[in-house]
Amino acid sequence: MFRTPRPADHTELAGKRALVTGGSRGIGAAIVQRLLDGGASVVTTARTVTDETPSGATFIPGDLSTLAGAQELAANALDRLGGVDIVVNNAGAARTHLGGISAIPDEEWLDALDLNYLSAIRVTHALLPALREAGAGSAIVNISSVAALMPVPPLAHYSAAKAALNAYSKALATELAPAGIRVATIMPGHVLTPGADAINQTFADAMGVSLADITADVPLGRPGDPRDIAETVAYLVSDRAQWVTGVTLTIDGGQLPVI
Repeated sequence: MFRTPRPADHTELAGKRALVTGGSRGIGAAIVQRLLDGGASVVTTARTVTDETPSGATFIPGDLSTLAGAQELAANALDRLGGVDIVVNNAGAARTHLGGISAIPDEEWLDALDLNYLSAIRVTHALLPALREAGAGSAIVNISSVAALMPVPPLAHYSAAKAALNAYSKALATELAPAGIRVATIMPGHVLTPGADAINQTFADAMGVSLADITADVPLGRPGDPRDIAETVAYLVSDRAQWVTGVTLTIDGGQLPVI
């Protein structure tokens, strides 16, 4: 069970302007709320708003699967915020193909790349001038997945896209370091979200086990809570992490095997 940490410092991110993609529910919504709790002004986006979307954020509906959609979002976010200091690329999704790699149609490989990899590049590149203007102390956090290091055939397209995101993030961190803009990547493990639960249920049904059995092997004894990821994001975008860039953090309760 998730233990609520001490109350957030409401001044830590005061004056910071943040954009969080995929912030309508799950991990994204938790990140939005945590940044709001830290004092930041937040714009978030997804295709549709949900009951989970934090009311304190400005919601802009958008489709990040195209270059035009990403650029339109960036322009709208800058118009609402007047600039940007924090970018969290969280948008992503996957469809499971139990038939394996050969059962994944070509269009889904392209869709996986567009949503899980290229959307982050397009949004980031559209906002780079504003990030450079904001200067040192700005931060980009890309939400990847342990699937990038633990690929399975039914999700090979998703895993490949997230692995590409990891490589891009590392290169971007090197390029932006002289400007004082930090870049970090988070790879969540089994986190309880609507999207992840649907994928895990598909695997559970195929194996004839319960959904709880899928996450029973987490060494810390529980699946992740979206707030586990949100707390890590809050650290990475704060001055507490001012000497942290180019890292890829696995947040999975110890599930990823040591290799």
